[in-house]
Amino acid sequence: MAHFVILGAGECGARAAFALREKGFAGEITLVGAEALHPYERPPLSKAGIADASDPKFIAAAEKYTESGIRLLTGVEARDVDTASKTVTLSDGTTLSYDKLLLATGASARSFPGAPKGSAHIRSLRTYHDAAALRDAMKPGRHIAIIGGGFIGLELAATARLLGAEVTVIEGLERVLKRGVPEEVAHLLTERHRAEGVDIRCGVSIEALIEEGGKAVIRLSAGEVIEADLALVGIGAWPNVEIAESAGLAIENGIAVDTYLQTSAPDVFAAGDCCSFPLPIYGGRRVRLESWRNAQEQGTLAAANMLGLDQAVSAVPWFWSDQYDMTLQISGLAEGAASHHRRDLSADAFILFHLDAEGRLIAASGIGRGNAVARDIRLAEMLIAAGARPDPAALTSSNVKLKSLLAA
Repeated sequence: MAHFVILGAGECGARAAFALREKGFAGEITLVGAEALHPYERPPLSKAGIADASDPKFIAAAEKYTESGIRLLTGVEARDVDTASKTVTLSDGTTLSYDKLLLATGASARSFPGAPKGSAHIRSLRTYHDAAALRDAMKPGRHIAIIGGGFIGLELAATARLLGAEVTVIEGLERVLKRGVPEEVAHLLTERHRAEGVDIRCGVSIEALIEEGGKAVIRLSAGEVIEADLALVGIGAWPNVEIAESAGLAIENGIAVDTYLQTSAPDVFAAGDCCSFPLPIYGGRRVRLESWRNAQEQGTLAAANMLGLDQAVSAVPWFWSDQYDMTLQISGLAEGAASHHRRDLSADAFILFHLDAEGRLIAASGIGRGNAVARDIRLAEMLIAAGARPDPAALTSSNVKLKSLLAA
């Protein structure tokens, strides 16, 4: 009987395991997770869900793994992968033989250079236990310093303010959300945070981050010192490639895979945050995406290709972020856009459409309250997938329905 092994029990790995059963695989499935918890959703950890002291939002009930014939091993991780003998050695000494192997090892938070490790006052966010520790510090009268003005940093800033803590955000670049978010959208979110009492400082360089006297102490290059009850480091993530690298797999901004998520080794696949892949709708440009939906979609796609169905990557990248009652949604990749066109949906909701030099729609960025932009972003996603070259005047006119452009 064939045995499929999945390393990484996050969104991607768990989705792949269930997808194998849904697609009719009758062999053995072993899902290996480094955390002691069953697979759970990560997006709530940085959003308002962090305020909930209950258990994490599990991807599936524990009994569903048993019912689906999925052997779930938690609290262990791979120490060695031998692609010649097709075996995996785990941290508890167990050796697993595989017919097909999926690496869904995710990513790890980047640490701040020179910061002390294991400090109770200097933390990052990746796991449920990280979130629980942060929640304990997000209380009225406490001061939280957030290093990094990206999605994670700003979502946590919003959550901390909702819980009553004082918040300072320190960003080294000239504005927040510099990576992949248009300036107009970033400006609106910045103003909202400041209206909520968040102290946002951009273009600021940090000389040192230390723990002193039961506080996190941040020494800025200009000489100022900021003390906080807790410093949250949110400066991005590294793909977890160590096990793949030691196995001799090709690495290129993550585990390098082809459009079928196949690695450089036979019968070894990779998916989710840990891998980079060529995206056909962007001319084969190699990308690595850290997003919930990409993890879900690639888990299902990896399962299909482990079964020999040869389904290529085709999805348009999609991201979202909730901050206060505002939701940001982005479809596609705006890098390389030659022009930007704004459609106002209401007084506080708009979408920016990004066209390349040939007039092709390559991305759309929307922001508004609740689900104000969701429908139009979904239609934009479909236009991107179709390779549409819409009339810019039609994109900016609220009188022209995007659905009509798709039909055209």
